[in-house]
Amino acid sequence: MREGLGRLLGERARLRWLHQILGGALLMPYFLLASVGVGSAAGGANALSSLPLSLAAYAAALPLAAVTGVYGLVRPLSVTAVRAMCAVPGERLAEGPARTWAARGRASAWWTLHLGVGALVSGMTLAVPPMAVVLLVLPFVSGLREVRLGFGWFGTGVETYTAPLLGIGLLAALAVCAAAAGELLARLAPVLLGPTAADRLAAAEERAADLAVRNRLARELHDAVGHALSAVTLQAAAARRMLERDPEFVREALAAIEDTTRRTVGELDAVLGLLREGDPARPDGAAAPAPTLAADLDGLLARTRAAGTTVTAHQDPGPAEDWHRLPEITSREAYRIVQEGLSNALRHGAGPVDLRILVRAGHDTAPRELEITMTNPPAGPEDRERRTTGGRGLRGSAERAALLGGSVEAGPHGDRWRLRAVLPLAGGDR
Repeated sequence: MREGLGRLLGERARLRWLHQILGGALLMPYFLLASVGVGSAAGGANALSSLPLSLAAYAAALPLAAVTGVYGLVRPLSVTAVRAMCAVPGERLAEGPARTWAARGRASAWWTLHLGVGALVSGMTLAVPPMAVVLLVLPFVSGLREVRLGFGWFGTGVETYTAPLLGIGLLAALAVCAAAAGELLARLAPVLLGPTAADRLAAAEERAADLAVRNRLARELHDAVGHALSAVTLQAAAARRMLERDPEFVREALAAIEDTTRRTVGELDAVLGLLREGDPARPDGAAAPAPTLAADLDGLLARTRAAGTTVTAHQDPGPAEDWHRLPEITSREAYRIVQEGLSNALRHGAGPVDLRILVRAGHDTAPRELEITMTNPPAGPEDRERRTTGGRGLRGSAERAALLGGSVEAGPHGDRWRLRAVLPLAGGDR
């Protein structure tokens, strides 16, 4: 009994009832416009004063509603109302405006059904309660039994003791009709307002784009902050060891720590600025430039050497200005790959680092390539056991290279550890 009353008059049933009344209110402009046309076709009669003409106006209003239901923004409006008032799970409904004609047609069908059913339930909601009240008080108000009130069956033909039962029956019938209509609309909402194949594809593309942005930010944070922390830790440790023996080395290490932290704060500010859409990375509104191989390689090598690690760099072409001819995106990603390789060498290596960067000329249909090779002695077993990182940096370097159509290989090479990256230069010099 309680469960049945809950389905008829519970919170969910009341919200669905209100949803139907909202649909009836939305149909009113169409109904009034159609009543004018129906009245004119009936010789200037008032369609609102005649039940047959009113029904004809109602029937004519539904096609008008269907036409406007094709408008793309009708679907998000309907979805919002269904989520809030019909207890339909949000994942079963589509997001955003209808993009295809098939989706527009389904949204139009829902719009017409919602307004049509809502108008009937709204009419019953307006008419049935006053009628039920009259029937409920009919045995107690003798004057009502003598007034026909426009309905023949409200006269003395109805026995007074059955009138309240009839009134209660009308109210119960209204509640049942509203609950049944609400259940029908709730079941049809996912069918007519659910995502189409195009909606699912668009959602998948949006999720892929969001994931790509998140991965990019993760790579930038890992490479910039991770390298800086590794370098600063080793520079501070080297300065502490040489504090008494080589004050000049300590001064250089402290200067390198200052420079590293300053640059890292700038890079971190730029990355965090990307997390806030429209938020400039710097107070002057200009985004902090990303480091590149052409402009920042020498500083990176100097900061690494300040940590006490010997780095031998071989570059071909040799003159620094030649590196500025590389495509900017290639120069930027190459810098991050070199930075990650040096970070690994600082954290997990055990000796000098040999870095070779060269541009290999293409032949026939093969494009030119930028090759980065970095080798260093591997750490001993006791150092490998202390390793706590999960290899995210190498995965990030592989992702960077893959975005450019290149590749990254990392692993033992003879008695050394080697990182080798190959980036195509199909775009040619800038």
